[in-house]
Amino acid sequence: MSISKKIYLGLLVVVVAMAFTSCSKKIAFKTSTIVPAARGDVKIKKDENKNYLIQIELENLAEVSRLDPQKKAYVVWMESEDSMVKNIGQIKSDSKFLSSKLKASFETVTPVKPSKIYITAEDNADVQFPSKQLIIETKGF
Repeated sequence: MSISKKIYLGLLVVVVAMAFTSCSKKIAFKTSTIVPAARGDVKIKKDENKNYLIQIELENLAEVSRLDPQKKAYVVWMESEDSMVKNIGQIKSDSKFLSSKLKASFETVTPVKPSKIYITAEDNADVQFPSKQLIIETKGF
């Protein structure tokens, strides 16, 4: 085999390997019973440091103060394969002047592989355990 063929084959292997490691998984949230108009998805991607980048995009998410009972924060929870549940942050909604839909986004990095993502409405954003007011969730993945 010539050197140019070996180089070409080596580059091909590197490109294919990079394509597989940079693929992201996109998971849609199930329809909410509390905020039925809310729609969104979660993208999970493994980065070059073997961490998991979690990106959430939501729309039509009612302002948390309009829920019944009223709450103060939407909190994002991650469940891992070993059933560990962790508060990974707070959703900040975007209700700009010209925005016709309430949009929200969230992004974080974790070393633990998530198996499920869900959002609850809470009185305090730094709670350690989720309340029973489940707003929206993914299926297990």
